[in-house]
Amino acid sequence: MASARIILIATSNAGKHREITAILGGAEDMPSVQWLSLYGLPEPVAEPEEVGATFAANAALKAAYYSRASGHWTLADDSGLEVDALGGAPGVQSARYAECPEGTARAEVDRANNEKLIRELRGVPAERRTARFRCALALADGGRILATAEGAIEGVIIDEPRGGGGFGYDPHFFVPSLGRTTAELAAEDKNRISHRGQALRAMRSQLVALLVEGQ
Repeated sequence: MASARIILIATSNAGKHREITAILGGAEDMPSVQWLSLYGLPEPVAEPEEVGATFAANAALKAAYYSRASGHWTLADDSGLEVDALGGAPGVQSARYAECPEGTARAEVDRANNEKLIRELRGVPAERRTARFRCALALADGGRILATAEGAIEGVIIDEPRGGGGFGYDPHFFVPSLGRTTAELAAEDKNRISHRGQALRAMRSQLVALLVEGQ
């Protein structure tokens, strides 16, 4: 029997890790994969500087960086929010939008980012608050990118947060076709329609093919 393929999920964001493992971790078509988190590495690895101009560039940068550091195939995500009225901001700066000091707790970062977002949109009418979540994924083996995938979901930004699920900007991201924010969706419903869910399903098919080729 072939040994398990170890794949590192290169995110320190617990919400992202939950969504990734929910879609990929229990996949019956990948029984030989052992998923590894950053916290499971023998030694801590410093985070790389995300200098890419696009989500895709940052995903590839992180995948290659952590793959070289760990010696394992690595799956990395870069994702965020684009608001049309803000010229596409916060974009690739979504996680760092409020410029919180290093070491700030994730919940506090999310709160500060959302407060800045709503402050920047003050006075912007509802019809101009169109936005989208984007996700880019990259799978790397050392410096070689094995596969990439992307996904996006359209919505609008609302002032008052709604829902206790999800993370990040979810409480303010309203999906008109559903009549709910992404924070109001059950995890399985969000994973079915979200930007990350779309990208992960596209990645899964490529990953299965790569695993078959390697047998």
